[in-house]
Amino acid sequence: MSPVSKNLSAPGPANVSLKPLWLLALLTGSTAPAMAAQNAQDIPGFLEGASLEVLSRNFYLNNDYRSPAPSGKSYTKEWAQGFIATFESGFTPGAIGVGIDAHGFLGLKLDGGKGHSGTGLLPLDHDGRGEDSYSSAGGALKLKASRTTLTLGEMTVATPVFDTADKRLQPEYASGLLLSSREFEGVELQAGHFNAFKNQDASTREGDFTGYGATTRHASIGFIGADLFTDQALGGALYASELSDTWRQYYANLHASLGQLFLDGNLYHTRDQGRAEAGAIDTTAYSLSGKYRIDAQAFTLGYQKIHGDTPFDFVGGDSIYLANSIKYADFNGPGERSWQARYDLDLGVLGIPGLSFMARYVSGRGIDGSHAPQGGAYNPFDADSGTYNPQQGRGGRHWERDLDLHYIVQAGPAKDLSLQLSHVSHRANSAQAGDDIDRLYIVIQYPLKLGPF
Repeated sequence: MSPVSKNLSAPGPANVSLKPLWLLALLTGSTAPAMAAQNAQDIPGFLEGASLEVLSRNFYLNNDYRSPAPSGKSYTKEWAQGFIATFESGFTPGAIGVGIDAHGFLGLKLDGGKGHSGTGLLPLDHDGRGEDSYSSAGGALKLKASRTTLTLGEMTVATPVFDTADKRLQPEYASGLLLSSREFEGVELQAGHFNAFKNQDASTREGDFTGYGATTRHASIGFIGADLFTDQALGGALYASELSDTWRQYYANLHASLGQLFLDGNLYHTRDQGRAEAGAIDTTAYSLSGKYRIDAQAFTLGYQKIHGDTPFDFVGGDSIYLANSIKYADFNGPGERSWQARYDLDLGVLGIPGLSFMARYVSGRGIDGSHAPQGGAYNPFDADSGTYNPQQGRGGRHWERDLDLHYIVQAGPAKDLSLQLSHVSHRANSAQAGDDIDRLYIVIQYPLKLGPF
């Protein structure tokens, strides 16, 4: 789960009148969008509702491995500063409105040598050192008719079957098209097709999708679905997706608010399809959770179960809407069952506005990867030993404990500046094949909203 908010949209303290001409050129690295924006300055609607936000994100992350790490390093740490600029235009008038979205990113290394690199904050150079800086930019054309919008280009995506993550310095982005419609009250329809992906520590996008246990090169993913009865006490969702020549995945959700009690159920089913690049897959995963709020406190209990001989797999860093997918582990091993207990405290109710605390513990058992189909992504053939090598063994178990303290400045010159301090501990046996690790996050963010135009 994301250590930083994916939807931090509170306005900053400054309102500066700017023209978007220079901005679009900066974000896309091209004069063509800037010329389009210049011509659009006289078009009503294009700048109405337009927004520009620059998010400053200062990120420190260290990993203290208590068991041998895959990289051979017992300790990794990096500190970096990122700037994420996001511009969203309005739409030109007419039956079909036209608009532009654009984003730009700059990441700067503040600390982290070769011996401690590899946290995912920074890309690595040929010598294994974190790059001193990296940057990227992208944009999308959007068309709107009535309450339906078609977006084409590079963007973030948020659906249960394909969701780009925002867990490190730079958000993930996907390239393709996305159709979103709210023609029916209380229903949001979404359909998309994407053929390239930009990882959190990359400057360019590539035509491959990395999953939990499988990577499909030169693939594409498409999906269709609906969020039902939005903003009502009883709601749900239905989605279906296809990762080309790999799997088809189906998702259903049902949730309800009953006074101070919130109930949530999620169900996935995945079957291999086409050339089955990841091997044979027939997996069902579900989770059930309940959250009860008492004044400033909230108590959550969750249960999650994976049925099948392979893990519940997904592409896109946040494409798993199961209750026990948390900061480090997803508790999605083959046959795994897991339980969660969580406590939240809003100290604003107790006289410290903007301060919140969370503690969570999840335990998973019953993992058995020994029956994964031989030759597939989860049980590949090892040429050195001449045997098949399943990713996980029999009798796997692990646990994770998360502690999180989050503060948002409520007023004054630093209004909306946020500080998040998180500590994660994960322990596992050899059959689970995870790391014994203690991880510390310190994230400082400041959103500056510029406008109106």
